[in-house]
Amino acid sequence: MRMFAACLLAGTSILIPGAAFAQDTGQAAATAADEGQDEIVVIGQGQTRQVQALGQADLAVLTPGTSPLKAIEKLPGVNFQAADPFGSYEWAQRVSIRGFNQNQLGFTLDGIPLGDASYGNVNGLHISRAIISENIGQTLVSQGSGSIATQATNNLGGTIEFLSRDPSGDFGLDANATGGSDQFWRTFIRLDTGALGDGGPSASVSYVHSDTDKWKGWGSQRVNQVNAKAVAPLTAELRAVGTFSFSDRRENDYQDMSLGMIKRLGYDWDNISNNYALAIRVADVGANTGYTGVTPTNAAAGTTYPTPFANPDDAYFDAAGLRQDYLASLGIEKTGDVHGKLKGYYHSNHGQGLWFTPYVASPSGVPQSLRTTEYDIRRKGVFGDIGTAIGFNDVTVGAWYEDNDFRQARRYYGLTSRTNPGRDSLSFQSDPFYTQWYWKYNTETFQYHVEDKLSFGALTVNLGWKGFSVTNTASPIVSGGLAGGEIKVTDWFQPHAGFAYAVMPGAEVFGGFTQVTRAFVASATSGPFATTQSGFDALLSGSTKLKPEQSDTYELGGRFHQGPFTGSLAGYYVAFRNRLLGVTTGAGIVGNPAILQNVGGVRSIGVEATGDLRLGNGFGLFASYSYNDSTYRDNVSTTTTIGGVVFPIQIQTSGKTVVDAPKHMLKGEATYDYAGFSARVGANYMSKRYFTYTNDQSVEGRVVVDATLGYKFDLGGRALEIQGNVTNLFDKDYVSTIGTNGFGNSGDNQTLMVGAPQQFFLTLKVGM
Repeated sequence: MRMFAACLLAGTSILIPGAAFAQDTGQAAATAADEGQDEIVVIGQGQTRQVQALGQADLAVLTPGTSPLKAIEKLPGVNFQAADPFGSYEWAQRVSIRGFNQNQLGFTLDGIPLGDASYGNVNGLHISRAIISENIGQTLVSQGSGSIATQATNNLGGTIEFLSRDPSGDFGLDANATGGSDQFWRTFIRLDTGALGDGGPSASVSYVHSDTDKWKGWGSQRVNQVNAKAVAPLTAELRAVGTFSFSDRRENDYQDMSLGMIKRLGYDWDNISNNYALAIRVADVGANTGYTGVTPTNAAAGTTYPTPFANPDDAYFDAAGLRQDYLASLGIEKTGDVHGKLKGYYHSNHGQGLWFTPYVASPSGVPQSLRTTEYDIRRKGVFGDIGTAIGFNDVTVGAWYEDNDFRQARRYYGLTSRTNPGRDSLSFQSDPFYTQWYWKYNTETFQYHVEDKLSFGALTVNLGWKGFSVTNTASPIVSGGLAGGEIKVTDWFQPHAGFAYAVMPGAEVFGGFTQVTRAFVASATSGPFATTQSGFDALLSGSTKLKPEQSDTYELGGRFHQGPFTGSLAGYYVAFRNRLLGVTTGAGIVGNPAILQNVGGVRSIGVEATGDLRLGNGFGLFASYSYNDSTYRDNVSTTTTIGGVVFPIQIQTSGKTVVDAPKHMLKGEATYDYAGFSARVGANYMSKRYFTYTNDQSVEGRVVVDATLGYKFDLGGRALEIQGNVTNLFDKDYVSTIGTNGFGNSGDNQTLMVGAPQQFFLTLKVGM
């Protein structure tokens, strides 16, 4: 019955609320949002690829502080997961599209590259740190490989482009305050100067503070953030734009779980941050049994773990992620017959991931210490393009250059005593007693693109290509047994071609082909340098020479708009080759080096349907459905060493479903907006997901329901709104994120995160 319903929905080209046709450029779409239009999802008429957009209104119905990535989970093909009700806790935040994980997607903010969304801050930052959600004007989602003009060298799958709101032309002050479950409190304020003089410059500045207890266990998740944007018209077609963002995010972690742990300990099990004495006792037992490798210092603790512990990895004393970012840009934008832009940007990041580890003792004799992975980024770049219409051609050329200096270290900090750790997990640490490794990495990127948009009446054709050269280097400060050297990826021709044909007013077909190469990253915890020197040297030549991942994407679909009905239906085929897999030994959290190798290809085929029905009197219905069949095409050949002897092994992955790639996703919502009242109930179904490459372990499908109820008061020139939100309306117990500690070949693994239970929030919004 479930399969029958899914096929029926796909065949009827289900709809998206508030849909209207997209304008030709992202900037035009952002301007529409700034002017207060109520469009929620825009289906890109005239686009030669599958592309959709969300406006500010779609973020506004969610609880303030919700990640912009959670807002796009309603779109077809988008798989979003998180362990908190806002989708903002970064360790558990995951988004994938058509079976490609977030490290294989492209992310930009106003064109500024945000990197590959890795938790380890290799080459960018998460969108939640780059901009406050209230300041996002539009979010553009390309489920395929996206525009060739996107500043990204990793978008094998889709691209997600965020566009910030411009300052208002009128003076204004907007604020909101939200309170709710688990002592959640968030305040936001934005000041718009309005135009300073007739047609003069304008600016906005915003601040947000958010603090909440974890929904289980003990600890806090805090955010302080500042955004500013200024726009100065220079001529009728030329303007200067500057942006600035500061973010300070400090989050206590939730415990990674396995299926066995969930069955044995329950969904509410977490770290024991309120019980340092218990953490010390568990560490003592781990040392006494030889489990942790730490020299025993308390024989009296015995060799029996306190109930319900089975080992020291069941729960740790504490863990946290700290991130502090500055992001700034300055540029010019040109419209008209000759159109283009030029923008420079700078990003600075300082971060630490902290874990109280029972595997290394402190110099004080405490049977555990505080381990950090530390990140420092100094990233600067420039990008731009210029184009003009020549007859029926609109030719654009552009380029992007970035120099990324990245430092990464693994350090250990001592704890004071058995009764007092002497360290706060939400503070940046200093004075380590041991640096395991410390490396300098540099990534130099040059990318260019050429595109021609040809118009022949009802037919639009896009032809073009992009190319790049990316050089990664690694230099040791403290080697720690990891690899140094240089590796380079160059692919000067990655073709893109597509068409859109208007069959009749309000109906069109589109299709396209794109070929994309993914560059390597430079890091101690991911990429080709995250191994031994001998392992890295073997990747540079011979039969084990590392090849970059590549994908070919084919799309064909149609869009339709007639009266209250708007919909789209698209099919795709993706051939993904040279898949990279980091083969690791031991538990993921211990941090043993991985060996990166090419392990074959993946084939993905799928169907995506979206749409919207406006029923009148303020009522609307939305649904989207996606079917994705992503399978590995090859077995994985590797080796294992037993007693000093190397044995070849083969992992049977050919024909298996790609990890974290549900075959079916069905999303829907009913909305009402009339006479000041607004209401929304949304449901999100996701089918079974595998978290081992051999598909012997999986988490079951789930349906999660959220709801919103609000009322806007009519106070003349002032705005006043009250809004209530409920997440996980029916208090469903479920596994949300999978793969937080990577994916194994087979067997249960401590790499799952539990979804947040039912949560309530109340928001008051005011404006003048």
